Amino acid sequence: MDGKNRKDIKPGLKVEIVLKKDQRTGKRTEGVVKAILTNSSFHPHGIKVRLADGQVGRVAKIIS
Repeated sequence: MDGKNRKDIKPGLKVEIVLKKDQRTGKRTEGVVKAILTNSSFHPHGIKVRLADGQVGRVAKIIS
């Protein structure tokens, strides 16, 4: 599942995100969702989240 729909993402889910600094390369960072930062129900580049370790990025893939 990609992370473009807000309804698919919940705190505690394990996801892969793309950090702002990695947008050019598409490098993904794995982590657990702490907070959802995007208010809209859909975003074409992925819903923006904050991970448990404090990193912020857009969800590229939902792992579990």
